[in-house]
Amino acid sequence: MNRAAAVGGGAALVVLTVWAFSGTPSFTGPVNQRVGASEAYNPATAGEVLPDGFRQLLPRDAIAPVYDPVFVTAAGVDWPGTTEVIGVEGGGEVKAYPVSFLNRREMVVDEIGGDPILVTW
Repeated sequence: MNRAAAVGGGAALVVLTVWAFSGTPSFTGPVNQRVGASEAYNPATAGEVLPDGFRQLLPRDAIAPVYDPVFVTAAGVDWPGTTEVIGVEGGGEVKAYPVSFLNRREMVVDEIGGDPILVTW
């Protein structure tokens, strides 16, 4: 890489950093406050439109999340050793979500250690 490109890239990084950290955040919702699913902000029902140039292949909410996942103990799993999973640990609890399953459903709404989580792929 030549020096002019490196200087230009560095200058762009500085400008983006200043832009990202300047101004007041526009989010005005509750902070660090649990809300029920019916109280959560939903961009589709709020009437938000898609950005210009955004091509949507499936309509919003076309793939339903898993709301009540079922788990087995590690000893009860008969997956091959090469199975890819997304592992989550919290509050002394450990869970694994197989990527092959997430390829079809994409989201799992769950709790771990008493905290709500969303596992997505």
